[in-house]
Amino acid sequence: MATGIKDKVAIIGMGCSRFGERWDASEEDLLAEAFDEALADAGIERAQIEAAWFGSGVDGVNVGNSAIPASTALRLDGIPVSRVENMCATGTEALRGAAYAVASGAVDIALAVGAEKLKDTGYGGLPTPFKGAFNDLWLPLGSAPAGFAQLAAGYRTKHQVSKQDLKRAIGHVSWKSHQNGVLSPKAHLRKEVSMDAILNAPMIAEPLGLYDCCGVSDGAAAAIVTTPEIARSLGHRDFVTIKAIQLSISSGVESTTDAWDGSHVRNTRNAAKRAYAEAGIDDPRKQLSLMEVHDCFSITELVTMEDLFVSGEGEAVRDVLDGFYDREGGGVPCQVDGGLKCFGHPIGASGLRMAYESYTQLLGRAGARQIPNASLGLSHNLGGVPYLGIAAISILGLHS
Repeated sequence: MATGIKDKVAIIGMGCSRFGERWDASEEDLLAEAFDEALADAGIERAQIEAAWFGSGVDGVNVGNSAIPASTALRLDGIPVSRVENMCATGTEALRGAAYAVASGAVDIALAVGAEKLKDTGYGGLPTPFKGAFNDLWLPLGSAPAGFAQLAAGYRTKHQVSKQDLKRAIGHVSWKSHQNGVLSPKAHLRKEVSMDAILNAPMIAEPLGLYDCCGVSDGAAAAIVTTPEIARSLGHRDFVTIKAIQLSISSGVESTTDAWDGSHVRNTRNAAKRAYAEAGIDDPRKQLSLMEVHDCFSITELVTMEDLFVSGEGEAVRDVLDGFYDREGGGVPCQVDGGLKCFGHPIGASGLRMAYESYTQLLGRAGARQIPNASLGLSHNLGGVPYLGIAAISILGLHS
């Protein structure tokens, strides 16, 4: 019987590039920036890495779909390197590959790394590399803001939330992230934004204004994983282990039947249930120390609070406005580093960047944004659109 990977995999090193409009750096430069930090953090030699997984969502520089760009940039000589892509969950997918390899006993030390150079595509949003049925059948004339604005309409209708209350709540989500982003040296956007500016910003897709949408950025992140036994043999005493990694991918049922009411994301709920079971979490509202969720739009973060079973059905608006997810004084601080709202969303890097924040917090290295006594951190990715996509969840915790 399957037992999952709880505490079978230790993270001994992580790295994260500075996110932003990195015209000064190629994708290879960003990979090296994140990898060098992870390697130094792990305290190992490059030659000790036995396998690697490279997450990249967009082939933006015509180098093909192989893992060769990562193996050459990082000089991973002669070892297996696999390129993975799973839409916006690509970074978490890379971590899952490396973690499963270690948990299975196939290798002792593995690398997960993800990067993206979105600014170089010249596109004012996520490009459209996902050809075929997804775009041609489901989103022929769609856009990301429009797709997630529909989630707001479904949520408001089901829970009878007024337009004014919903706008105030998603405005608070954006305000909170910008407050936190100021304290994140590697974030793209590091400027406080007033509630007045957020609530009166130009409308992108009702009710989502300009400040309710995440930006477009370049960035990379990396993780080096091994077993707890090897971590200790390498001299690591306080280290982080993976408590759970789970993915849920849509079969299309949400968009082809009337079983889905448009107010939530089924895949997030499916992945959350399995992740909590794997990690041994009974009450996420009380047990989680912090969360990094896929706030591509502010409404997505709000709805995700219920899909992760931290807020009850229809209660996320109240929890958000009461400050339950705020960094200071909140019950479960969310987007402590500013989230996608302040980092942007380089597809291949985002899942690993989220894990990097949990890792940093758990080891007490977060400086001015440090959460006291952090012991469990959850990361959540959401790819595609609410009615057809992917949800990925990773849960990290201090080794016990």
